[in-house]
Amino acid sequence: MQYKAIVIGVSSGGMNALKYLFSTLPTDFKIPIITVQHVSARSNNEWIKLLNDTSNISIKEADEKEKIKTGKVYIAPSNYHLLIEKDKTFSLTIDEQVNFARPAIDVLFESAAEAYKKKLICIVLTGSNNDGANGIKRIKEYGGLAIIQDPETAESPTMPASAIAACRSGNQSLEPDYILSLEKIVPLLIKLTQTAK
Repeated sequence: MQYKAIVIGVSSGGMNALKYLFSTLPTDFKIPIITVQHVSARSNNEWIKLLNDTSNISIKEADEKEKIKTGKVYIAPSNYHLLIEKDKTFSLTIDEQVNFARPAIDVLFESAAEAYKKKLICIVLTGSNNDGANGIKRIKEYGGLAIIQDPETAESPTMPASAIAACRSGNQSLEPDYILSLEKIVPLLIKLTQTAK
């Protein structure tokens, strides 16, 4: 399987998780990573610059109509939903909040599922609400691969626990592919991308 993109959803406790993740991935990591971190509507992008300073991969805010490129990490701008179009470009909207958030993880995940189908990896990390639960279920329905941070290792366990519950609910069980600590997610991503080459 040759994966084409990774989407990440993270909320409270996310800065520490993302800092670890992006500083641990190797410089030659090629698959684009698109991330929604819940932030205040008034947030500037200074936290993205801080992440970029410690990352081995280039990190930037996603721009409207920007083409998704390999070897980049894209972050949803504050107060905008981030969607992926079928031509692998970004769209930004100021539609109503979803799960009390804008940007919302579900919005990114659901659009990414349609754009990438089974060539998508999604990751749900620490957070204190249930955003991402519907989106990860959609990704699984399209054949994508789901990685969830082990709630017992998450700074805020509610969001990964909700994602696990969502995958296991309903008539069709869509069991998460992996439930791992943050430290074990990075080696897995490297392994998945190496076998994809």
